[in-house]
Amino acid sequence: MTTQTTNRPQMVRWLTLTAAALGAVMLISGCAHQSASSQTYTYGQSQREQVVRLGTVESVRPITIQADRSSGVGAVSGAAIGGVAGSTIGGGRGRILATMGGALLGGVAGEQIEHRVQQSRGLEITVKLDNGETRVIAQEADVPINAGQRVQVISGAGPVRVSPI
Repeated sequence: MTTQTTNRPQMVRWLTLTAAALGAVMLISGCAHQSASSQTYTYGQSQREQVVRLGTVESVRPITIQADRSSGVGAVSGAAIGGVAGSTIGGGRGRILATMGGALLGGVAGEQIEHRVQQSRGLEITVKLDNGETRVIAQEADVPINAGQRVQVISGAGPVRVSPI
């Protein structure tokens, strides 16, 4: 009996650390494929002809770019970690309730963390094209763009991009 009692805290600690590491890896890898950068092209967008129109930036407004939907990895990872942590509390029915409560709270916390991780800083750029048309493009704030700056608006192989000349 004594051996099982001393090994249980170590096993719970090991499971908690393993679940946390697995959740972090899954969360990071789930977010790594999305980009609204003007400098990032997918393989399918490369080696394709694109249209370039020249213009002048009229205004730039900071925005937040949010992923379209959650992958669920944050909620699942949080629930697993919360459930394992909750299982270390109490005994009998109390332990069952603590495990369920830990899983529920962990799932909610994991979902919120994933939501924040999937946000990036962006710019809403209003461009007056040389042909007189006005366009508004939203993209990541990875390239400095300012009002009055000459830019090229690139389109035709997926996303529209604004790039300084």
